Amino acid sequence: MPIASVHELVKIYRKPGTMVEVHALRGVDLSFEEGVYAAICGQSGSGKSTLMNILGCLDRPTAGRYQLGDTDVSTLDDNALSEIRGERLGFVFQTFNLVPQLTVLENLEVPLFYQGVAPHIRHAKALELAALVELSDRVDHRPMELSGGQQQRVAIARALINDPLIILADEPTGNLDTATGEVILDIFDSLHDAGKTILMITHEPEVAARAQRIITLRDGRIQSDEHSPQNATV
Repeated sequence: MPIASVHELVKIYRKPGTMVEVHALRGVDLSFEEGVYAAICGQSGSGKSTLMNILGCLDRPTAGRYQLGDTDVSTLDDNALSEIRGERLGFVFQTFNLVPQLTVLENLEVPLFYQGVAPHIRHAKALELAALVELSDRVDHRPMELSGGQQQRVAIARALINDPLIILADEPTGNLDTATGEVILDIFDSLHDAGKTILMITHEPEVAARAQRIITLRDGRIQSDEHSPQNATV
C-alpha cells in the first residue's frame, strides 16, 4: 500500500469579497511509495504549493481523497489534522521557521514538547539529531547566531525529531547560496539512502534532478511524472 495517495484531488479558492474562483488543483491523482524521494515542480500558480499544503495537512481539498498510511485524512477535523502533523509529518521550510528566542536544542525539542514527551527523552533525542546534522557544537546558540545553512540543518533535524512517515520540504535551498544548498541537498540524499520518504517542492531543475522522481504540475494538473535522468535506475 502506498504511504500516501491522492485521488481526484480538487482545490478551489474564492477571492475574498468576490465570486471569482481560482482552481488551484483540477483532479490530481498521485501515489507515493515508502522510501521515495520525489520533487514536485512547476511555475508559479501551477498548484504545487497547494498540493504540498494538502499533503502536509495544512489545508483541506475542496473535493477528492487523501490517504496517509491507513488514514483517510480528508475526512478529519482540525484537531485530528493537527495530531497527524505532529506525529506523522516533518516539515522543512525555505524560511527555516525556527523560534528566534529558543536555542538550537530547544527548537529541536519543540515538537516533542507538544506531544508531552518527557524532558529527558526529548533532550536526548535532540542531542542525537544535532549530532546527525553536525551541529553538536551549536546546541546552545540561537538562530540569529547561525548561518543560513546551519539554520536549515536545524530545521531538518527538527523535521526528523518525531520519526515522521514523510518529510515535506518546501524550497529548502531557496534562501541559500549554491555551495550551502549543495550541503543541504547532500543531507537529503543521505536521508533518502537511509529509507526516509521525502517530498520536495522546488522550481530549480538542478535541485529536482537530485530526486528519484520528478512530478511537474501545470495549471493544477499533472503535466509529467517521471524518474530523474540522474536516478533513472533507482
